[in-house]
Amino acid sequence: MLERLQMLEEKYEELTQKMIDPDVLNNPAELHKCAKAQADLEDVVVVYRRYKKVLSELEDSKAMLLEKLDPEMDEMVKAEIKDLNEQKEALEQELTILLLPKDPNDSKNVIMEIRAGTGGDEAALFAADLFRMYTRYAEMQGWKTEVMNTNYTDVGGYKEITFMIEGKGAYSRLKFEGGVHRVQRVPATESSGRIHTSAATVAVLPEAEEVEVDINMNDLRIDVFCASGPGGQCVNTTQSAVRITHIPTGVVVSCQDEKSQLRNKEKALKVLRSRLMEKFQQEAQGDLAAQRKDMVGSGDRSERIRTYNFPQGRVSDHRINLTVHNLDKVLLGNLDEIIDALITTDQAEKLKHADEA
Repeated sequence: MLERLQMLEEKYEELTQKMIDPDVLNNPAELHKCAKAQADLEDVVVVYRRYKKVLSELEDSKAMLLEKLDPEMDEMVKAEIKDLNEQKEALEQELTILLLPKDPNDSKNVIMEIRAGTGGDEAALFAADLFRMYTRYAEMQGWKTEVMNTNYTDVGGYKEITFMIEGKGAYSRLKFEGGVHRVQRVPATESSGRIHTSAATVAVLPEAEEVEVDINMNDLRIDVFCASGPGGQCVNTTQSAVRITHIPTGVVVSCQDEKSQLRNKEKALKVLRSRLMEKFQQEAQGDLAAQRKDMVGSGDRSERIRTYNFPQGRVSDHRINLTVHNLDKVLLGNLDEIIDALITTDQAEKLKHADEA
């Protein structure tokens, strides 16, 4: 492990020097490539340097014990060695996790699609609640949110909403949110006070760069139409909305939130690129693709990854058997407890498979 860590540190230093090379500075594409590669190595290099510092301090402290020390100093050095050994073990565990095979999409921005499932208007209102939850979480992380497309309902919810979250590690934090989310509560429109169960599906796609998915414009059918829903005088009067169909695969993307047809086209192409990348990756992965399709599902209330129970004020993630009793805070974007637990479980599974291998 130490040999590999040393190689990674040397690579990190090499990239750092490369980034101040005038030839690289004058080549934006090469500079971007170097900066991304360096950023991917930064976490492991920072921890490795801390680890080397602890090893050095541990060696010095052990050397001190060989000298003649007064009892008080001897106790202090022994306590320091104990503390340093604990730090060493913790850093070794952290490095082991950092060296696990990384998802190549982890550093990317994320495109999220939320669709109302079973439950009619209540499902659409819940889809709006989920959208607010994710945008507030993004704000807390210092990330930027951009709405790509919306399909409103008369009661203020969303039949469907597509949006992008831009920020470092956005996909790595949000990739486990994909699946069916279920809500149990008394709808505002329910006069008898009965608890209803509704569902919404969340799909999480890493943003695909142009170099990753090459779209032949001859393979596209582009239709324009009048936008619908709230939005002022341009709605229903100007053909600014865009629908793009990728003919070879049948994938369809619509965008209508911008007043400019050109801007809607740019957004639609960005979503299309990400959907195609996911489709191609799924086809390459075979069985894993089928599992993901099952996870996203049809939006039926019986397929669920998480339940938001309003009467009991709890949120339950059924994949890891985690229940938290702070529903209000979760809906305000406080998702770290759930996301951290999902990431920890994923890392534990990877460690288990690495040990078996």
